[in-house]
Amino acid sequence: MVVPDGNLYASTLVRLRPGDPPAASLALVAAVALYETVSTFLVAGIRQGTTDSSATLLLKWPNDLLLADAKLSGILLERADDAVVVGFGVNIAHHPELTDRQTTDLMVHGVVIEPASVLDILADGFARWVARWRTEGLAPVRARWVDCAHPAGTALTARLADGDAVEGLFVGLDSDGALILRTASGERRVIHAADIFLL
Repeated sequence: MVVPDGNLYASTLVRLRPGDPPAASLALVAAVALYETVSTFLVAGIRQGTTDSSATLLLKWPNDLLLADAKLSGILLERADDAVVVGFGVNIAHHPELTDRQTTDLMVHGVVIEPASVLDILADGFARWVARWRTEGLAPVRARWVDCAHPAGTALTARLADGDAVEGLFVGLDSDGALILRTASGERRVIHAADIFLL
């Protein structure tokens, strides 16, 4: 795959240990670390007057990072036995044009940085959050993820693997990190895997 210069594409490996929270919840760990990393550079840009302070940064379940409601970055997890590869992609200098969603990059918002600078902070943040995930469990990760996400009551569509779509309002995350939606009928739907879109 050919990728444009100036963006960050990086992977790291987590070896699962007995007693670790569910492996899938590493998506939330990675998302929180990525949010905090990008936020660092956005805040610096705002202080320098190069970045628009109205451009909101938020997480969309389970692991997309949105800036001004457009996808800035994503995270992919792949597991083999006790190993989980966590892959990060961050649009720093370029962004792809997608037909099903808006995309953006940091340079569009006045943030000019090198991928290596992002990687340094991201690596430290991810290691710190993995340590908390292991020692304190999923609860603090889940709480931080919710703090960084779209607010409760945000309208979402979940496109399931079987082709069905579920529309509802964001309620929060369950104890395992699954998405909870409240549908128009008042039903609470717990979503474990889906593509999520803001309405």
